[in-house]
Amino acid sequence: MLEDEPSVQPLRAFREELLARRTRRHPGAVVPDFDPAEAGVEARALIVLEAPGPMSAGPDGSGFVSVDNDDATAASTWTLRDEVGLHARTLVWNIVPWQLDGAPDADEVRQGAMELRRLLPLLPDLRVVVNAGTAPTSGWKKNIEPYLVDGPTVIDSWSPGQRAMSQPRKRDELKRAFERATHLVG
Repeated sequence: MLEDEPSVQPLRAFREELLARRTRRHPGAVVPDFDPAEAGVEARALIVLEAPGPMSAGPDGSGFVSVDNDDATAASTWTLRDEVGLHARTLVWNIVPWQLDGAPDADEVRQGAMELRRLLPLLPDLRVVVNAGTAPTSGWKKNIEPYLVDGPTVIDSWSPGQRAMSQPRKRDELKRAFERATHLVG
């Protein structure tokens, strides 16, 4: 099974440690796993979304942060990646990696960004990060960027969520961000 691939194991361990940290302060926290069909620790591109939706973390969800989930955000992400050929060596994660009841507040974004900082050393080949949305962009700029030296190229863009993708200009801008990431991945 894909979950047993060596490139996935460090991320599964990371997620388990994150879940343990989170549930100490927030019993019942839900943190979906990385999609084992993605690049794992071999990722060169990281797409950072806002937070897990119900189709990744809810009772009917897959249990994974995945472009294969049955929701509009996953569908838009998959479609745009497919249009530009951004498949190989790519990983999707969230600035707030646990399920929320609504939009994240500044403290949740800060806490999530601290977890994302812990993830980055597990991705030694990372060349580009696409922050897809307002929360990922602000979380990166305030809580990750100041601590990086010689980090990956960062591209800020729109969320692949239904509201933003219903606006052709925002969809086109996210597609261009994915195109740029495709070129940087090589």
